[in-house]
Amino acid sequence: MSEPKRLYQEIGFLLQERVAKGEFKVGDRLPPERDIAEKMDVSRSVVREAIIMLELKGLVEVRKGSGVYVINQPSEENPLTHSSASGTSSDIGPFELLQARQLIESEIASFAARYITKSDIQRLREALNTEKRNLEAGCDDYDSDELFHLTIAAASQNSILADVVNDLWLRRHESSMWRQLHSHIVNHDYRKAWLLDHEQILIALQKRDPEGARKAMWEHLENVKQVLFALSDVDDPKFDGYLFP
Repeated sequence: MSEPKRLYQEIGFLLQERVAKGEFKVGDRLPPERDIAEKMDVSRSVVREAIIMLELKGLVEVRKGSGVYVINQPSEENPLTHSSASGTSSDIGPFELLQARQLIESEIASFAARYITKSDIQRLREALNTEKRNLEAGCDDYDSDELFHLTIAAASQNSILADVVNDLWLRRHESSMWRQLHSHIVNHDYRKAWLLDHEQILIALQKRDPEGARKAMWEHLENVKQVLFALSDVDDPKFDGYLFP
């Protein structure tokens, strides 16, 4: 039996094991996320990632304004193993990914502020303008968002750092868990605030202010984490949408 590679997988396996032992039967509602987090001594974001994993495995269902319910027992199709039949065995948790990006990209932004060129600034302005136009047109893709972050990494003039950021975005593109987190969040007004964050990052880079660029990038990715966490909180009475199909 393979060992879980990530903390959310370990928590997901423990919850799955409790379902298999009959502690939670089909039709039962799982305890509130906060209670699970306290009992298992992990953060709520880890528990939420574990729930996403179980949803992908077809064992639980998130119900609008109600909670997370057991809908299947582990079976041959959904075996009681640490690895996931749905492909999450090597998937990265969305909040884990955002935390990594926050730590790495804030330092890269600081470094880029020392070496950024006029042509880099122009490319960032173009990416920002494209992002504005897309939001005004109601487009829900993140291409210009990605371009903005990749351009900052390239402005560091360090190809290894640029590759690291590119790899983080590739992991996001390939993550079934990330897609599930986003696919049923229909209100994209929060992206307007993220656009303002990008403008603050650009201002710091234009000033060649390393500390300002670090702070602006850190705060931006913190805002992303907090917004996505709030929007995906099924225990919140204001929760208003299925996160998963």
